[in-house]
This record gives sequence, C-alpha cells and structure tokens, in this order.
Amino acid sequence: MGVYTFVCRSSGDEWTGKQLSGDLEASAPSTYDLQRKLVQTALSVDSSSGVSTSFSIITPSSGVFQVVIGGSAVGGAVAATAAPGGGSAPAAEEKKEEEKKPEKEESEDEDMGFSLFD
Repeated sequence: MGVYTFVCRSSGDEWTGKQLSGDLEASAPSTYDLQRKLVQTALSVDSSSGVSTSFSIITPSSGVFQVVIGGSAVGGAVAATAAPGGGSAPAAEEKKEEEKKPEKEESEDEDMGFSLFD
C-alpha cells in the first residue's frame, strides 16, 4: 500500500502539485487535470490494485491532494463483489439472514402502565 501526499499551489493559470516527502510532481491548468496527472504519477511508482483519492482546498490558491494505492479496504470491496460467484458466498448468505431478522421492540407505552401523551 502506498500513500502519496501532495501540496498543491496555484500561480496564475497553472496548478502545481509537489509530493510532501519525495520527488513526485506534476502541473496542469486546473485542479481536476492536476489530480488526474498526480494519480498517474503515483501509479507510475506503485501500480498495486485500487486507487482512492482525496482533495481538499485550503485557500483559493492552495490545497492538499492525497493518493492511496492498494490497502485492505479496497481488497474487502473486491472480495464482497466476487462473493456471488466464488467461495465466499456462504458468508454473504449468513449476512443476509442476519439482516432479515426483524428487531423486536423492547416495550410499548401500554406495557409501562401509562401513556406518554396523557
């Protein structure tokens, strides 16, 4: 799993992103294009499965962009998606059975001997 954090700044018509602790960087005319380029830059270093990103504007001309490649959360999502055709289907069926059980209400107004609206 790789985590890449970039400090992004705007100067005029261009946004630049430089890795907080490393040599990766990219530039683009918009934050959208910059994010796409920074993901590709991070993937060129670490091509594990699954990518998650987060971009936060700090000021109108600066922000922080984080790219997470790999990780257990992504693997869990892949396993859950593969369940209907694979060996983990019994576990998925158990979950469905648990969800189907209706929850019993612990008490009603009548059981307490008084009504809340009297």
